[in-house]
Amino acid sequence: MVTEQWNVGDISITKVEEVAIWMPVEGLLRVLPAATRAEIERVDWLRPTYLNGDEVNGAVHSLLVETPTHRFVVDTGIGNGKKRMAPLFDNLDTDFMERFETVWRRDEVDGVLPTHLHVDHVGWNTTFDDGRWQPTFPNARYYFAREEYAHWKAFAQDPLAHQAYSEWGYSMVDAVAVFEDSLKPIEDAGLITWVEPGQVVVPGISLISTAGHTPGHVSVLVEDAGESAVITGDLLHSQVQIAQPGWSAEMDTDREEAARTRRNFLERFADTPTLVLGTHFGTPTAGHVVHDGDAFKFVPERG
Repeated sequence: MVTEQWNVGDISITKVEEVAIWMPVEGLLRVLPAATRAEIERVDWLRPTYLNGDEVNGAVHSLLVETPTHRFVVDTGIGNGKKRMAPLFDNLDTDFMERFETVWRRDEVDGVLPTHLHVDHVGWNTTFDDGRWQPTFPNARYYFAREEYAHWKAFAQDPLAHQAYSEWGYSMVDAVAVFEDSLKPIEDAGLITWVEPGQVVVPGISLISTAGHTPGHVSVLVEDAGESAVITGDLLHSQVQIAQPGWSAEMDTDREEAARTRRNFLERFADTPTLVLGTHFGTPTAGHVVHDGDAFKFVPERG
């Protein structure tokens, strides 16, 4: 699968793809319930890079951020061998980790930094070894936003008392399973470092609050030598949301907040040199946001 890489000053960002998806437009309409096929097709700049006939370009990947002093994995994908309700995520068996280790060995990772704690962002936090789920990266700290973790821990302990996500987006069953096999083992191993939005995690890597998709969702800002890039997380599931920031995802915990956060994010970074890396954008994954009338468009840049 395609690997892209970008430089931000002396910091490098490398994409390791887990799943590449050309999703039928009908599938995207299920993710974005306010969208219509006609409105998607009117977004001319999507073609042909991100919209090809009847399909839209997406992906699940990890972004490996190497500063002069640290090696961080931003989002760890779906993971192998995990039982999930969503067919796309169920019991995967890919060569993701073999390809990951052509970039870094597992024991070379200093930090794991998820934008949020959904099924397709924390799966490789753990691997099944010696009869149990254990941390994949033995020398890493796992940097979890405290509000985000508390939300999913409470959900796992009493799922019926919390919002039930749709089976398409994020089922109640999967939410509990993800906590048990991908989050709780990290807590049990004592590897969590708590972080908050706005915090500098290490020099060159800081967090922006982009709540709405989940309560403690963050985007990751990378800055060095006057250059910058930002990793969106699920603030943006699809490039089309740049043209239509009001289109929130079915699985957003607060769709109105997600729409506000998305527009504020796009206003902040539009027409700036900051490179925007979409966590679910297919290749090319990075580009620049520019104003396009009352909305925005995405100008891709190949790594």
